[in-house]
Amino acid sequence: MAVPVSTSAPAAATAPARSYAGPMLLMTTLFFLFGAVTNFNDVLMPYLKDVCQLTDLQSSAVQSAFFGAYFLMSLPAGWVLKKLGYQRGIVVGLLVMAGGALLFIPAADSRQFGLFLTALAVLGAGITLLQVAANPYVSVLGPARSAAARVSIVGVANNFGGSLSPLVGGLILFGGSVALKARLAALPLAQRLGEEAQLVKGPYMGLAAFLVVLAGVFFFLVKLPDIEGIEADDAPTADALPVTRRTSALGFPHLVLGIVAIFVYVGVEVGLGSFLIRYGESQGIQQLSAFTQSLVRGLNVATNYALVLFGQQAEPIDTTGGFTKAVGAVLVSSYWFGSLIGRLVGIPLLLRFHNRALLVAVCAAGAALVGASLLSHGETALWLIVLCGLMNSIMWPVIFPLAITGLGQFTKQGSSYLIMAIVGGALIPPLMGFIATHGGGLQVAFVVPMLCYVYLLFYALSGYRVR
Repeated sequence: MAVPVSTSAPAAATAPARSYAGPMLLMTTLFFLFGAVTNFNDVLMPYLKDVCQLTDLQSSAVQSAFFGAYFLMSLPAGWVLKKLGYQRGIVVGLLVMAGGALLFIPAADSRQFGLFLTALAVLGAGITLLQVAANPYVSVLGPARSAAARVSIVGVANNFGGSLSPLVGGLILFGGSVALKARLAALPLAQRLGEEAQLVKGPYMGLAAFLVVLAGVFFFLVKLPDIEGIEADDAPTADALPVTRRTSALGFPHLVLGIVAIFVYVGVEVGLGSFLIRYGESQGIQQLSAFTQSLVRGLNVATNYALVLFGQQAEPIDTTGGFTKAVGAVLVSSYWFGSLIGRLVGIPLLLRFHNRALLVAVCAAGAALVGASLLSHGETALWLIVLCGLMNSIMWPVIFPLAITGLGQFTKQGSSYLIMAIVGGALIPPLMGFIATHGGGLQVAFVVPMLCYVYLLFYALSGYRVR
């Protein structure tokens, strides 16, 4: 979700051309990290539901704790960056994330859900600081004419990390050897849950170590160029900005509707991924299709060696017993991989076709897919939800520019409101969890994402118009 911005500070005309390959590589690594850490929550949520013995509503607090940081920390993060600068701000963000990752150790030992949520909130606060720093930095890290290409590159890295982490996470948390599963199943409930809780420590200890090393690289080994001195090829002057009699960005109806659109877009994207495993369990799938079994086995072979890195024995996922959490983790990865494919395919499509027309098409398709899933059952219903990942891929890069069109001097203010609307990822999943727990089950809860797609279709058809 990289947001392009511009800077109008000109460089000296005689300044030599600079290479930004090194800084771009580091920024791309950060965006891969954003996607990996964020989407790991999709397998963490059903894992904690079992380990901490939670309801669907309680387990949805995983996403609330994480995405709530976007709303609470966006403005403080801007203040930190103003005081420390981008490079030191990135170092602080990495260390805050490392602290959040380390909190998973006492959380796993105590099996206290509140401590898990605290760890996620700290992790989310660190990633918010990094997002606030990295998004504008990438946009101005080089000539303005290539800003879109840079944003697309880091966006693909973000999607790739987001596709890979649920797959690896599912192997670690739900995979394991057949012998380990048999031993755990024979234990008393409290002892089994205690041992299962220990499985989460390895990934987050490894993450903390990587974050500390990366912070050291940013602090000791590299010097990022000062973006205030980077030339913006076509940055508008103050005189070129449109004049308006409005006194606030919120005076533009299309922006207000756009804020809601970003809110529900992030909410539906996170909500579908978060409840995909639980949705699969609710379908009672006793026998997987040959296609799904082949997909699970193929991806399992490609990633099974990741288990060895965490001291576990690599074992194939059992696909003969129908749908399991391990199978569901592969489908969560497929959901996010669909978003990656859509991003790659969408780049040339957005250059060739009218962006709003494409937005209308994917919103309508998303609503139709969820609606068809509600009328279906079994594996068909599950795969219809997985396909929604493909529909979500181009929504952010189309909705965001539509929402800030014509804001003039209020563009930055409007952009801040749109970033804060990411809090939809913290609120839509609990709404789905509440309905699943108190209102008729997961099948009924999935009406919420369908209504979100309907609103997005309204915005693509009418709500975007500048008034």
